[in-house]
Amino acid sequence: MRFLKLVTCISLISIFSLCFATPCFAEATAYVWSPLNETKETSSQISAETNSTETTTSTSTNTLSLESGAAILIEQTTGQVLYEHNIHEQLRPASVTKVMSILLIMEALDSGKINLTDKVPCSENAAAMGGSQIWLDPRETLSVDEMLKAICVNSANDCVVAMSEFIAGSEEAFVQMMNDKAKELGMNDTTFKNCHGLDEDGHVTSAYDISVMSRELLNNHPSITKYTTIWTDSLRDGKSQLSNTNKLIRTYKGATGLKTGSTSLALYNLSASATRDELSLIAVIMKAPSTKVRFAEAQQLLDFGFNTFTFKQFGKKDDIVKNISIDKGVTSNVEAILKDNCGTLIEKGKDKNIEQTLNLPENIPAPVTTGQKLRRNFF
Repeated sequence: MRFLKLVTCISLISIFSLCFATPCFAEATAYVWSPLNETKETSSQISAETNSTETTTSTSTNTLSLESGAAILIEQTTGQVLYEHNIHEQLRPASVTKVMSILLIMEALDSGKINLTDKVPCSENAAAMGGSQIWLDPRETLSVDEMLKAICVNSANDCVVAMSEFIAGSEEAFVQMMNDKAKELGMNDTTFKNCHGLDEDGHVTSAYDISVMSRELLNNHPSITKYTTIWTDSLRDGKSQLSNTNKLIRTYKGATGLKTGSTSLALYNLSASATRDELSLIAVIMKAPSTKVRFAEAQQLLDFGFNTFTFKQFGKKDDIVKNISIDKGVTSNVEAILKDNCGTLIEKGKDKNIEQTLNLPENIPAPVTTGQKLRRNFF
């Protein structure tokens, strides 16, 4: 029997990471717990390698005979591509644009720049937006929480513009933030011209780039699913009814979001996410000929992923992996702590053919400093 062997090579106090190819290297950030100041300090990079030929690869041709112009399926935790079809073709995203807008809103929330209870005014510019909206009035204010609900559930263009102005001072400044973030994430197929997705020349992205920003949102701001999984709700004391434009939320087991989009030029787009048995997937559909096809093909991609792959977890975030002694130090030991959940994606039926090896020293000499490298051996 062949085994998929995971061997970790250590830089300072760290733990195992994820591997998917032969050979394959991954990097992650670990934490060292400092008993001196009772704070967590960022530690080193983690490297890992597999030496098996049993690998997980993506399907690079349209073997599922999709009608949509472009499509991609990725595993959410790692970003590994499992299925691809015209994934770098630049197309109009329509309201799937709002994935990036929501990402920036969540970054502002999680950094403390804004709060869910903050009251957001509505400008004349926001109130004048067309397309999907909740008919904001320049005389009213809604909380950030209510704005997020309207954006995620009802795809409200007026609300996303109001939020862009609230965070950045103007929609133009917010769009610049969107493009800066896209560049930071390596979204090389993307140029944003607005924050809502209404058709505008030069406002383009790709299925691949949508999967990248969707993954960033879900991995780093998982609380967004509080909004993206709402099927129906209301605002303004029940006077404004909301109904989710993503029908998979009601019909697909494990659905977690994420965002629909459609215009006469973009046709029908969707970023659909779902989690089952610790396996999280993101399926992106672009330029589907109808809304029925958009949902059917997103479900087809998700079904393909869940039927073909499984996620083998090796450790959870904040797990203490090992207590390592420090020679001649002020303190006698230090703990190696997982920063993120760790595991690997494998084909179903091969999950028993895995051998996990964790290489950590029993002790290290003082002084121990952040970024100190202990070994760089690969086996």
